[in-house]
Amino acid sequence: MNQLLTNERIVELLQQLERELATRDTTGEICIYGGAVMCLVYKARPATKDVDAIFEPTSIIREAVKRVAETNELREDWLNDALKGFLVEHDKKILFSWEHLSVYVPEPDYLLAMKCLASRVDTSDKDDILFLIKLLNLRTPESVFAIIEKYYPKNRVKPATEYFIQEIFENDND
Repeated sequence: MNQLLTNERIVELLQQLERELATRDTTGEICIYGGAVMCLVYKARPATKDVDAIFEPTSIIREAVKRVAETNELREDWLNDALKGFLVEHDKKILFSWEHLSVYVPEPDYLLAMKCLASRVDTSDKDDILFLIKLLNLRTPESVFAIIEKYYPKNRVKPATEYFIQEIFENDND
């Protein structure tokens, strides 16, 4: 039950979720974040352990997610909204638009800011942050901090995150 979700598998599960919403005659919206975006949009990694998202209508989508989990022998939280405490206003773009489900993703600068704010040890965060820094063509720690501070107050950035970002640029001499 603790399987990784590949790009193809995430799309498959989202399509199943869309069909579940159709059986309930409901239209939903999801915005995905984290590893799922790194897999689906940027192909920066082969898989993720879950799909971090916010969604509406919340209770109906939770029920549909549970049904998809049961059908596929997945954890009930394969799609979850545990990250909602990190969210602030940001731009999104459409990834999939189906009859009963629209799936959005954040712009890469917002994803970078979120990843930096979370920057958890023993996760793919470091690789994701490095990928996004290169994607956005950022050349200095200050440019990364400017993006973070575009979304989050400076006092929310942990000292460990500041050191981590400084270290990335000290160790990256390309």
